[in-house]
Parts: sequence; structure tokens; C-alpha cells
Amino acid sequence: MSHTLPALPYAYNALEPHIDALTMEIHHSKHHQAYVNNLNAALAGTGLESTPLEDVLATILSPTSPVPAEKRNAVRNNGGGHWNHSLFWEIIAPAAAPTAPSPALLAKINEQFGSFADFQAQWKAASLGIFGSGWAWLVVQNDGSLTISTTPNQDNPIMYGVTKQKPILAVDYWEHAYYIKHKNLRADYIDASWNFINWDVVSQRYANAIAP
Repeated sequence: MSHTLPALPYAYNALEPHIDALTMEIHHSKHHQAYVNNLNAALAGTGLESTPLEDVLATILSPTSPVPAEKRNAVRNNGGGHWNHSLFWEIIAPAAAPTAPSPALLAKINEQFGSFADFQAQWKAASLGIFGSGWAWLVVQNDGSLTISTTPNQDNPIMYGVTKQKPILAVDYWEHAYYIKHKNLRADYIDASWNFINWDVVSQRYANAIAP
């Protein structure tokens, strides 16, 4: 079974004014579709076409990965692009319907980072520190703690050999995610992102991650 582009649960203009409709359309229908197409091409004939993508990516950096060596870079880049974007579309929501972290998640954020404002400041510093293109993540570790991490290109935390890491929040910092609206001002995009994060989804992912 081949991988497919997920439909969005909102219109391309639903994130305005924080993400413009043209960016959303190009990002979803062009960039993400290209990752899906290239991933399917890379997996063709490997016997992994129907294997859950998360399972494929969890071993993609290992020399014992079942992905043929000559296809691993393509699967890493395009599989990561597909997995990352599929999560990203889930954790953003129309600005007209703002949400907030659940009491449990907010309490954990306050415990780990000092306050929600401190968390935002640390997230911004990490995101600004990404050299070139990449992603920022809020991850639940095996012990239930939260960490902010970043990855280059289309990498994600599950690729790095610690499969217990459970990403609950991801924001795309490739320039194609924000350049039409925010130009080269990544800091403005970071500030705007707090207006479109769907904390209901992030909070549910947190609850799932810490469930026994």
C-alpha cells in the first residue's frame, strides 16, 4: 500500500493572518505531495511499502536498517518529510479557534521550564538556533519529562535511536513554511506560531505519551 497525502481539516486560508493561503497551498499540495511521491518511489520493490512509516524511520540511521543502503537517504529525507508534515498539519489549527494546553500539560511545562513564558522563550531560542532548514520539537522522554529539541532538514526525533521519544509538538522552520508572509524574519514566524498551535491535539498526544 502506497503512502498518500493527508487531507487538511481546514481550508488553506484558515491560518491567516499568521500563515497565508498561498503558503499553505504550496506547502501542502506541492512540497508535501513531492515527499509522498518520492517516498513511494524509494520504497518500491523493498517489501516495506506497507510497513508503518514510523517503524521504517526508527531504524533508518542504523546499518541494520531493512531499507537497502542505496535508498536510505531518499527514505530518510522523504519519509521524514511525509511523517513530519503529517504531524504538523494535525497540531496547527485556524487562528479563529484558539486553544490552550491542558491543565496536566501546562503543569508539566511549568515544572520543567519555569513558566509557559519561559518555555516560549526557550523554544524561540532553540528555533532561532537552527542553521538553515529544520524542525523544532517538544518531546516526551521515556521518563515522562519534556525536552525541546531541534533536527536538521526533515529528520525527526524517532530517527535517532531512542524510540521511546514521543514528539507531541512540531513546527516546520524550512523557509517555504513562512517566507511569503514573513520573508527572512524567522523570529516573526516563531512569534506568530503561538496563535495557530492546536493545544487540544498537543495535550492529547501528551496524555497518550504518559499513559501507562
